[in-house]
Amino acid sequence: TSLANYLTFFAEPLYIRTFIRTAVMSVLATGITLIIAFPVSYYIAKIARGRLQQVLFLLCLIPFYVSELVRTFGWMILLRETGLVSNLLQWTGLADQPVEMLYNDAAIMVGLVYTSMLFMVVPLTTTLESLDDSVIEAGYDLGGNGLSVLREIIIPHAAPGIVSGSIVVFMLSLGNYLTPTMLGGKDSLWFTEMIYNQFIVRFNWELGAAFGFMLLILSSAIVWGVLKLTGQTLEKTMG
Repeated sequence: TSLANYLTFFAEPLYIRTFIRTAVMSVLATGITLIIAFPVSYYIAKIARGRLQQVLFLLCLIPFYVSELVRTFGWMILLRETGLVSNLLQWTGLADQPVEMLYNDAAIMVGLVYTSMLFMVVPLTTTLESLDDSVIEAGYDLGGNGLSVLREIIIPHAAPGIVSGSIVVFMLSLGNYLTPTMLGGKDSLWFTEMIYNQFIVRFNWELGAAFGFMLLILSSAIVWGVLKLTGQTLEKTMG
């Protein structure tokens, strides 16, 4: 791939804007996934017992028994103008006409979070299960409240799971093609769509390869930055 292809990327504002937008949306999807997955993982690891724990974990796995294409179609059926969510809003009186919830950034975010949830829950649950209950009890015995125990004991112990889950979810979101294409509108561009267009539509393999390399550099830089900020290492996080 010649240098001219990289210059083409930097010379076109649309490419740069889509590149930045994809990175920001992927970070946002990772954050939302973490916020939802953490209490779920804590409940599975520390509160649920026996069969309930197994059932909850199975519920997280069930959506992945079908392909991503089928799951995305499911969200399209739910969020479309004549879908279940729109009908429910009208039935409750929150909307007086059909509501189209597809083809926007919110729909993309829902799809990305749903697609990535398991990959955050698994490392978090595994890490939290290794936290001795007596350590949490000691935190309360020493005068700590729920917030301080969470901040001083639970989150530091779960840090490897948080980082590993965040890395996987971020990489999945950044490189996702199907979900943004099907749930996003014409203005909801994703960088992987541009890579696809260069390879498949325009047959400009050199520019497509340059775009792919730029995406690789971005993902590697953000992963490296997260590891440095959290004081984690790749071996400890993924090991």
